[in-house]
Amino acid sequence: MTAELSKAKAYHSDIAKHRGLAMIVVMTGVLITAIDTTIVVLALPEIEKGLKVGLASVIWVVIGYLLVITLLATQVGKLGDMFGRVRMYEAGFLLFVIGSLACALSWNEYSIVVFRLLQGVGGAFVSANSGAIIAGLYPPHERGKAYGYNSIGWSMGAVLGIVIGGLIVTYFSWRWIFWINVPIGLAAIAIALKALHQRSIKIAHKVDWLGMLTLGGGIFGLLWAVTRLASESLSASIVEYFVGGLVLLVVFYFIEQNQTEPMLHFSLFKVPSLTPTLLAALFQGLANFAVLFLVIMYLQGPRGLTPIHASLLLVPGYVIGSVVGPFAGRLADKKGPVLPATIGLAVQVIALLIYARLGMTTGLWVVVVASVINGIGSSSFFPANNSAVMKAAPQSMFGLASGMLRTFSNIGMVFSFSIAIVIASSAISKHLAFAIFVGTTNLSGQLAQVFTSGLHKAFYSLTIVMVIAALLSAYRWLGARIRQA
Repeated sequence: MTAELSKAKAYHSDIAKHRGLAMIVVMTGVLITAIDTTIVVLALPEIEKGLKVGLASVIWVVIGYLLVITLLATQVGKLGDMFGRVRMYEAGFLLFVIGSLACALSWNEYSIVVFRLLQGVGGAFVSANSGAIIAGLYPPHERGKAYGYNSIGWSMGAVLGIVIGGLIVTYFSWRWIFWINVPIGLAAIAIALKALHQRSIKIAHKVDWLGMLTLGGGIFGLLWAVTRLASESLSASIVEYFVGGLVLLVVFYFIEQNQTEPMLHFSLFKVPSLTPTLLAALFQGLANFAVLFLVIMYLQGPRGLTPIHASLLLVPGYVIGSVVGPFAGRLADKKGPVLPATIGLAVQVIALLIYARLGMTTGLWVVVVASVINGIGSSSFFPANNSAVMKAAPQSMFGLASGMLRTFSNIGMVFSFSIAIVIASSAISKHLAFAIFVGTTNLSGQLAQVFTSGLHKAFYSLTIVMVIAALLSAYRWLGARIRQA
C-alpha cells in the first residue's frame, strides 16, 4: 500500500511539474488557430487579387477551414481516446504546419482552398484534443481556471492576427500570413514533446466514416446553397443543393441510430446538463462568429475605413477579453459554470444591440465600447461552458465530449456568416455586399445608409439567436432545480 501511495504521489507531482509547460503548449495551439482566423480575414482582398480568386469563392478560404474542423472534431476526439490525446495533439500541430507551408506556396484558387482544408485537418486535431488534455491535467475544481487561461490564447491570437495581419498585408506579401505559422508551430511541437506526456487510458473506438460522409455532405449542401444565396439570386441550383443537404442530414440521423459508435454520440445527450450546454455552444457560435465580419463590413463600407484601421478598432475588445477569461474560469470553479456562462451570453446580447444601432455618424468610440462588451461576454462564456461539458462527461469520453463541443460550436460558426450576409445584403446588390466584405470597395451617400439598414437587420437577427443561447444556458440551472425537486 505504501509503495502504491508513493507511486501515486510521484505521478501527481510529475503532472504538476509539467503542467505549466503543458498549458503553454495548449495555449499556443489555440493562439495560432485564432491568429489564422483573423489574419486570413484581413488578407482576403490580397489573396483574391494575387491568385485571381472569384469573389464568391474567396469566402471558402475561411468557411472551408471551419467546415473541415466541424466534420472531424468528434472523430479525431475518438482517435485521441484510441491512440492517445497527446499524440494526436502533436500530430495536429505537424499537419497544421504542413498545411500552412502549402498555403504559402499556393498558385491558384483551387490550391489555396485545398491547402486550407489540410490546415483545417491539423486545426481539428489540435482543437478537439486540447480540451481533453486540459481535463486530464487539472482536477474538476480547477478546470474552469485552466479554460480561462486557455481563453487568453484565443484573445491574444485574435489580436496578433489583426495587428500582424495588417502589417503583413500593408507592407509584405499575403503569403507571410501562412509562413509565420511554420516557426511557431515547430517551436510548439518541440515544447510539446518535452512537456506533454501520454497518461490517459487508451480506449478502442471505431471511426464513423459513413456518418462523416453523410453529415459532411448535408452541411456542405446547405452551406453551399446559403453562400451562393449571399452572392446571387435564388435559382434552381441553389434549391437543389439546399434540399439535397436536408435529405443527407435526415439520412445521417437514421444511419447514426444503427451505428455501434456514431459520429455524434447520442448517449452523451442522456446526461441532463450536457444537451443545453452543447446547444448553447451552437447558438452562441451562430450568433457571434458573424459579428467580426459584419462590423468590418460596416467600417469598410459605409464608414470607408481601410481593413487595417477597421480591424484595429476591435483590438481593445480582444485585449480586455483575455484579462476577463481567467477570472470567469475561477468563478466557474467556485460557483459552477452556469452563472458565468449565462451572464456572458447576456452581456453579448447587450453588445449586439449596440452594434444594431450603429449609424452613418455614430462615433467610432461606440464600436470600441461594443467590442469590449462583446469581448467580456465571450470570455466569460467560453471557459465556463467548456468546463461544464468536461465536468458532465464521463472521463472515458473526454475526447468525444471535447470533439462534440467543437462540432456544435463550429456548426453554428460555419452558418453564421452566410446567414448574416444574406440578411445584411437584402437592401443592396449581393455582389456589392461581398465586395464590401472583402475590402475591394466602399460605399457613400444614400447607398451607404441603405446598406447600414441591412446591417441593422442582421445584428437584430443575431441578437435573437444569442438570447436563445442565453436561455439554453440558464435552463441548466432550472433543470437542476427541477431534478432536485
